[in-house]
Amino acid sequence: MTHILQLDASARPGIAGKDEHGSHSRHLTHHFITQWQSSRPQDTVTYRDIGQHPPSFINHDWIASAFTPEEQLEPWMKNALAESDQLVDELIASDILVIGTPLYNFGMPAALKAWIDQIIRLGRTVDIDESKTIDPYVPKLADRPRQAVVLTARGGVNMAPGEEMAHMNHLEPHLATALEFIGITRIHYVAIEGQEVGGEVLAKSVAEALRNAEALVADLQEALMQEPVAESA
Repeated sequence: MTHILQLDASARPGIAGKDEHGSHSRHLTHHFITQWQSSRPQDTVTYRDIGQHPPSFINHDWIASAFTPEEQLEPWMKNALAESDQLVDELIASDILVIGTPLYNFGMPAALKAWIDQIIRLGRTVDIDESKTIDPYVPKLADRPRQAVVLTARGGVNMAPGEEMAHMNHLEPHLATALEFIGITRIHYVAIEGQEVGGEVLAKSVAEALRNAEALVADLQEALMQEPVAESA
């Protein structure tokens, strides 16, 4: 059985095409999960709406606690890390991470950045090899195959890698750096573009993205049949 962790980061609570001013990234995640469960109803999904319920920003207490050895944690430190521990536990338990996110001002929404800050944790998702002075980081989530599916919505067009406006898109590169840092290296992308343009440009992009999401579901499920993912602990 495969376990999916689904995150929606859009500030818009509704789904595009269904709700007024709805979210295109939520449309993609909803479509992806629906397609997945139609073929594999036995798989489980943990859902977290970080767009409507953002994780806390890290603060002084969090930093002091996160860099204190576990055996030395005081009660207030454990309390400061309680939310982070829950988010990390959800991520560790997952086989597939599905992130639905818009591109806001060239990068990720603040809520998604807050989640990233909460789950990159020394001793939990990354370790340090003190024998190395260059690149001493050891990703802890490389312990078994994990997949990440990044479903994005962008106002502009031609912002994919290698395209004319790619230099203005720091969302996917930032996410890839963060996820690979902790050991999630199998990352897949589907994007909707043209929200600011609208009309046929947007409609065509939505239709293509939905098809791509369906194809990705099929590819990942076929891969599971060939190389089953180990069950979560």
